[in-house]
Parts: sequence; structure tokens; C-alpha cells
Amino acid sequence: MARPPRPAAGGAGLAAHSAGRAHSAGRQLPELSVTDVVEGLPALPRRIDAGLLRELVGNGGGLTPLGDDVLCGWLAVLVATGRLTDAVTDAVRASLDRTTVLSATLIDCALHGEVLPEFVTYLRALGTPAEDAALSRLTAIGHTSGAGLWWGARHALTTLATQEAA
Repeated sequence: MARPPRPAAGGAGLAAHSAGRAHSAGRQLPELSVTDVVEGLPALPRRIDAGLLRELVGNGGGLTPLGDDVLCGWLAVLVATGRLTDAVTDAVRASLDRTTVLSATLIDCALHGEVLPEFVTYLRALGTPAEDAALSRLTAIGHTSGAGLWWGARHALTTLATQEAA
């Protein structure tokens, strides 16, 4: 796993996107939009708190539930920007028993800034001509995992850009 870069200030390249195609074992799955993927998730506030973690962690099916993927994307951006606090880290770690062992491991990796190479490539491509292709590669991961990572990262970057503008 690779450590994500620090994104440029201002949230460049955060225009709305549609998710790419999802693949599983080489077979194409139905086209999914990010809206379809995140429909069952709670509204994401500006801060991660215990209440949000109860709603996100373990929310969704599979080995890495969608809520966990969203959280991983969000956490990785907080780590990359130096905004992850001890309080958030403690709250996240206290919630890991609500999900699968694999997903808990991936969340812990995100707390350390360790993410998939496709995620790093996407963050590095923000605001460049390579952004759309990087997003397609990211959202092609798993059935919804890549889209979840993207959604979490997008929310974190948008929130950070809003906070910096205030």
C-alpha cells in the first residue's frame, strides 16, 4: 500500500463525477452511479464522531462494507493533510468490532495513511487531465469499494476546502 500525497489546497478537481464500471473477477457488473452506491449511507457531516461511526462502520454487505470504504477514503485524506486527530483515531478504533476483520484491517491501514495505489493515483491526478481516467480506475475496484473510497475522499476534500475558505 502507498501513502497518499497531500492534496492541493482548495479542493481542485472536485467537480461531480459519475462512478465508472464495477468489475468482479473479470466480469462486468451493472453500471453504478455514485448516487446508487451511497444511497443507504447517512448524510456525512463535517466531523467524524461516535454517532457517525455507528452508522458507517459495518454498513453494507461484503467483506468490506460500503460505509467502511467511505470511512477509509475520508481517513486517508485526513492523514494526508495532517488533519487526523487522536480523538478521531480513538473513536474509529473503538468501532472496529462492528465490521469484518478484513475491513477493520483496511480501516487501520487508512489511519496510518496506507491506501491502494489507485487511490494515490486519483489524489495526485486531481485537477489535471488525468483525473477522469484515475477516477475510472479507482471506481472499478470491487463492486462498490472504489466508489466508496472516492466518496469518502471527495467529502473530506470538500469539507477541508470549505473550512480553509471560511
